[in-house]
Amino acid sequence: MTKAELISVMAAEAGITKAAAAKALESYVATVAKELKKSGKLGLVGFGTFAVVKRKAREGRNPQTGKTIKIAAKKVVKFKAGKALADKVK
Repeated sequence: MTKAELISVMAAEAGITKAAAAKALESYVATVAKELKKSGKLGLVGFGTFAVVKRKAREGRNPQTGKTIKIAAKKVVKFKAGKALADKVK
């Protein structure tokens, strides 16, 4: 599903315009990003938990040349689905 398709579904389900749905989605994404940057964790009961974790520096390989390269440490976002969401997907 693309972002445009998601906005269309949200608008239809909520009975609002696509513009309002797009604004709501943008607000949600911005708020999640801001909270993850501030505290590093965001939990939505029944949906799941977003958390920022540190990935260590490691060695990798360039697939074209086969040479060993260094991959820098960085922070990544992990998502763990809540029980209600996991049960709906099964």
